[in-house]
Amino acid sequence: MFSYPIHLTHHHAANQSRHALVRVSVPFPLASVCDRSEVGVRSEEGAIQSSKVQVLSCWPDDSIRWCLVEFEWHFDASYAIIADDDATQQETTSNPPVHCEADSIGDLKIADQVALAGVNCEFQLRHDGVDYRGVVSSPSQVVGGPIRWTQQWQVNFRADSEVSRLAGQLTASVYASFPVLKFEFQVRNPQPMDHPGGNWDLGANGSILIDDLSVNFVPECESAIHRLSAEFEDTGRIVDAQQKVTVFQASSGGDNWNSANHLDRGGRVPLEFCGYKVFADADTHSGLRAQPIVRMSGDAVEYSIAYRDFWQNFPSALSTDRNELRIGLLPAEATGGHELQGGEQKTFEFGFEMKPVDAVSSISAVLNPPMVRLAPDVHAEANAVPYLLARSEQSDSRYEALVDLAIEGDDSFFAKREKIDQYGWRNFGDIYGDHEAVYHKGESLMISHYNNQYDCTLGFAIQFLRSGDSRWFDLMTAMADHAWDIDTYHTEQDKLLYNGGLFWHTYHYADAHTATHRSYPKRLRVSQSFDDGQDLEELGETGEQLSKNYAIGGGPAASHNYNTGWMLAYWLTGKQRYREAAINAADYVLRIEDGNQTPFKWLCRSDTGYSTCSSDGYYGPGRASGNSTHALLTGHELTADRKYLDRAALLMRRTVHPKQDLKSLDLLNAELRWFYTMYLQALGRYVDYKMTLGELDADFRYGVATLRHYARWMARNERPILSDSEKLQYPTETWAAQDMRKWHVLEHAARYESDDDERKRMWEKADYFFNYVVDYLTDSPTKSLCRPVVLLLNFGWQREWLLEHRDEPAFIEKIDDEFGEPQSFVPQRTIALHRFKRLVVLGAAAVVSMVVLLIMFFIL
Repeated sequence: MFSYPIHLTHHHAANQSRHALVRVSVPFPLASVCDRSEVGVRSEEGAIQSSKVQVLSCWPDDSIRWCLVEFEWHFDASYAIIADDDATQQETTSNPPVHCEADSIGDLKIADQVALAGVNCEFQLRHDGVDYRGVVSSPSQVVGGPIRWTQQWQVNFRADSEVSRLAGQLTASVYASFPVLKFEFQVRNPQPMDHPGGNWDLGANGSILIDDLSVNFVPECESAIHRLSAEFEDTGRIVDAQQKVTVFQASSGGDNWNSANHLDRGGRVPLEFCGYKVFADADTHSGLRAQPIVRMSGDAVEYSIAYRDFWQNFPSALSTDRNELRIGLLPAEATGGHELQGGEQKTFEFGFEMKPVDAVSSISAVLNPPMVRLAPDVHAEANAVPYLLARSEQSDSRYEALVDLAIEGDDSFFAKREKIDQYGWRNFGDIYGDHEAVYHKGESLMISHYNNQYDCTLGFAIQFLRSGDSRWFDLMTAMADHAWDIDTYHTEQDKLLYNGGLFWHTYHYADAHTATHRSYPKRLRVSQSFDDGQDLEELGETGEQLSKNYAIGGGPAASHNYNTGWMLAYWLTGKQRYREAAINAADYVLRIEDGNQTPFKWLCRSDTGYSTCSSDGYYGPGRASGNSTHALLTGHELTADRKYLDRAALLMRRTVHPKQDLKSLDLLNAELRWFYTMYLQALGRYVDYKMTLGELDADFRYGVATLRHYARWMARNERPILSDSEKLQYPTETWAAQDMRKWHVLEHAARYESDDDERKRMWEKADYFFNYVVDYLTDSPTKSLCRPVVLLLNFGWQREWLLEHRDEPAFIEKIDDEFGEPQSFVPQRTIALHRFKRLVVLGAAAVVSMVVLLIMFFIL
């Protein structure tokens, strides 16, 4: 039997309701809970609560690994998750107080059980001088009661016979105990974006300039409307009106509200004023950051609307008059329009409430529910995340202090948001990549976007599980949303390598300018020089290769394909869009290898090599092969589809080998090969996962033998990257942080080492690197910069578990298998070009032969 107390972390003080629907993610150890009927919620008085249990992940034996439990929390009570036969609850039949459905012409209708009034829900879109209305398809049922009912519709925008190029998806949830509908609406521009020279600036072909995207709720009530109001949750302030009230958030309201981060296609910052304004009939009020609820009250019924993260996703608007309530998602109130780039999308969350006028409002409790969690020890004991231990007094204080720089102090990730005003619907959730501005000497801050590099979403999730601190959770969900909506290229109509991929961080040491979050601004072609740093010519052959790698144009690639954080975000929230995002990144690895989709298919149909190409012509261990392997393993964990695991094994065999000549790979050349440890970390995850699956087969043995081969070499040869600082173009603190990967590989590989002396050598070198990294960064004045902090969020937390289990190796059997000789991978393009040249030569020879024959014919 399991009994896990549930902790209420925080809830909004402005919530009028004394209860709310909450959801908590629950992990279970292997083989402990076999069916969701065994899981339930018990109050402190011992009563079994009505709840909904959704299984999110299973162990290889089909027992529950992660599940999501939803139930109604009364703030004056305490609860615990239980797992035993007594958890079974009697099924109840109930209907939600409000519901919505599509009519025969694609309009959405909202109604309630007591027939207070019906409401029409209308989506309005205007771009290119045309007004469109949203038309919904037949719904698909996502979740059925008894706590929550969720449906989903596809939305097309039509104007007479014309159809907009934009596409929408609407998800609506209704609840057993609340007269509220919670909506998630995603608008997508599926067109490819023009990117001449590999630059992705605003204003390019494929973008759509939206004048207005709004949702109108139009009551069909006949009773008189007595009151219009805007209520501000943060202050409790209420502004009343008789004819109309509008709240318009024009900018973030922060000190840097008009930052160059908000440049439009013309290179201008179009924001009109700082913060928000309230227009109530003839009166105008102003403020900085609003989280409003707008209400329309009549004789018997009150209608309310709210928009989650209203000010963070500016420009945004809420309004009501005596006829309708309106949510301006991309509102007409903003000047200059809203440019949705080709392949870009945005997801909005908002709520609508329809209740008796004298009933307590619960829209805030639904749209911003309380944060609840289990104790960190529960996550550690379940082992649902390998190597996880709860943060404690025994944790290394040096490491913890460095990690905490992300959430505490005047240079935390929250403080970094304020520096460049990382707000607005396109920016919110991303991190300021201030490490790229180290050499910047301009008067204004250089804008650089991090775009989930090194999977900071995963790092945030891990630190939340270790500590239970909700600040990590907030960072995780914001980045997970941003990386899926904005950083992912949502099109199928561009290059094979680009379609569905993730955009890199902003180009090194350059300002994002009008490229926003798409890496390569066209201004790079005006100025490619960086201040300071080692001249590439002084680095010899390394510099020549770097100059090839530093292309000033490009697009999504396998080297920047991070999806494991999305998987944990899905496990912790149950949000399907995170699962969709993670699987898309796994499928991306498969798609880009399909030689049938390239122009070379007429000469060769073999693999393209895109998923393992870490730099120009290099297909060995690196970030592309490492990220692709992680993505595939995540795909298999989420779906159990064998294609992902089989492809991971194939990539392993073409990337590394147990008898590889490591000296020839030039692994100590940090500028060109620093990322080889990224693949070894992925290989470590691969053999761990195969162990969990019970698959100690030839691929597993190949992986273990290769891991030993590399780790033995590392224990003898590796050194801190900064010990050869004269060979680096930019010798920054990031290099020290990257050395934590070496600790991780060595400490982990020691668990698979068969030779006692080799294992001890790995431990000694691992200890050296861990202590070197944390001591170096502790003393570094730039330790709080974005990239070194993110690296430590992901690597280092495993140490306590690994040290405690050094006497419990994972696999120590000697491996004497015959794996053959290493073979170099040859990509499709190389084979095709070789065949083309042969055809040209043969064709030329045939022409010459024909000419000779003709000459001989006429002469003879």
